[in-house]
Amino acid sequence: MSDPSALADQTATDHAVIGGVVAVVVFITLCLIIVLGRYLARHKGTYLTNEAKGAEDAPDADTAIINAEGNQANADEKKEYFI
Repeated sequence: MSDPSALADQTATDHAVIGGVVAVVVFITLCLIIVLGRYLARHKGTYLTNEAKGAEDAPDADTAIINAEGNQANADEKKEYFI
C-alpha cells in the first residue's frame, strides 16, 4: 500500500515547481516589455528636416516661401542650350 502523506508531499513539490516556472516566465516577460518600451521610446523616428531658414515666423505658406533664405524667387534664371 502507498503512503498518503508521500503523495501529498509529491503534489506540493509539483505545485511549487510549476509556481516557480510561472513566476520566472512572468518576470522575463515584464523585463522584455520594459526593455522594448525604453527602446521604442528612445527611437521615435525623429529626423532633421531641411526647411527653409527664416520661414518660421511667416503667417502663411506663401509668405514663408517669399521670406525664406535661398528661395528660388531670387535665383538667377538658368538657360539651357540644346546642341
